[in-house]
Amino acid sequence: MKAVVYKKKSYPDKLVLCDIEKPVPNDSEVLIKVFAVSLNAADYRSMKMRIIPKRKIFGADIAGQIESVGKNISSFRTGDEVMGDLASYGFGGLAEYVTAPERAVIFKPKQISFEEAAAIPMAAVTALQALRDKANIQKGQRVLIVGCAGGVGTFAIQLAKYFKAEVSGVCSSKNVQQTLSLGADYVFDYTREDFTESNKRYNIILGINGNYPLLAYKKNLTSNGIYVMVGGSISQIFKSLLFGWLLSFGSKKMKSLAAKANKTDLEFLAKLLEKGIIKPVIDQCYPLDKTADAMNYLKQGHSAGKVVINIEPK
Repeated sequence: MKAVVYKKKSYPDKLVLCDIEKPVPNDSEVLIKVFAVSLNAADYRSMKMRIIPKRKIFGADIAGQIESVGKNISSFRTGDEVMGDLASYGFGGLAEYVTAPERAVIFKPKQISFEEAAAIPMAAVTALQALRDKANIQKGQRVLIVGCAGGVGTFAIQLAKYFKAEVSGVCSSKNVQQTLSLGADYVFDYTREDFTESNKRYNIILGINGNYPLLAYKKNLTSNGIYVMVGGSISQIFKSLLFGWLLSFGSKKMKSLAAKANKTDLEFLAKLLEKGIIKPVIDQCYPLDKTADAMNYLKQGHSAGKVVINIEPK
């Protein structure tokens, strides 16, 4: 089969299209023919930190069709259309086939495309866990999403509106209309205005992208507000992990999220997707042999939504 394999010594791109042996599922795994996979910050951050999957194949968010099942599998059968997050199971999605445990995948809603399904798992689950679990979002609260135009941000806007919050976003000029179209009530164009200078205070601030000082986030919280660090540069993440607890003394809380793949959460999001309550925003689609270009584009941090690789377009 064809797969994009990480090769440390390959220059200039370390992601190389190769022919490798097709995987064989064990008794408790399914074999999936992959049609689409979306890229995430987890892919390029792992690469930068030299945390390489055992099979040297990145790609966690997959959508495809069950090719075969192990003898202990009861939920799926050959031909089922599925989607899932393989981040906790060794990645491996950037290939024509991948094996996965039963708990890593769910049924794909029939009316959505494989590209849309692949765009959902990690980004949408991250947004859900940040808002619902870390911030305990409530109806009528004010939510500010800093870095609202990327994969996590576009889902965070829609989920915050689903929870009946008032939503403000921070993004560049080119993404203002997209942010409003997803339901945001107000948008800060960071090229023209600085949200930290606003008098508005928020119950919840999600820090997804944008290098603002932690004290600036804290200043813009209500008296019992919660800041949740969801992403950003590696230096920003470390600052939040190191100093967030120190700034949490008092009623304002500074938290960090390490999102975890969760089948129940993914099934909940798939239902919202099926009902049209949320939708993925796909910025670019690339063929498998252009994965290195797609990863470089994503790393620049300016994608408006998700970047998807078409393994075998359907």
